[in-house]
Amino acid sequence: MAKDQKHDDPEYQARSVALRLLARREHSRYELALKLRLRRIPPDVFDPVLDEYECEGWLDDDRFAEIYTRQRIEAGYGPLRILAELQQRGVNQTPACLSSVAEEEWCRRAVRARDKRFGLADVQGDLPEKLRQARFLARRGFSSSQSEHALSAGPDDD
Repeated sequence: MAKDQKHDDPEYQARSVALRLLARREHSRYELALKLRLRRIPPDVFDPVLDEYECEGWLDDDRFAEIYTRQRIEAGYGPLRILAELQQRGVNQTPACLSSVAEEEWCRRAVRARDKRFGLADVQGDLPEKLRQARFLARRGFSSSQSEHALSAGPDDD
């Protein structure tokens, strides 16, 4: 097949685009399908390609979820936001690395996020500031109990 004919072949195009995307970073099947659809490659062409890549081990939603979760935990996000982002990317199960983090660790991470953004000054008497910091922690994906723990933490707490 000539070079120009290959570029016109939709299956070749689907394989090429999918491999280039997977070479850059892990993707979920849903993300990859969406990106192929945006390039106007029909689903009946790219679905068999994605099936083959899953069989080869090049495309794996579980591996994507583990890697993505670890990155988001290290970036300072809480469990609620991470789960929501995974669902947006087509992953509906909870990765093992997320469920293995204890509640105390999430509380420590919430304190760390608050300290990094606002410091650990006492906000118990300042309702507007306490609410502002609570909204920040909620946007970061921490639960209300984790946020409350972080808001009650002071500079002397471990």
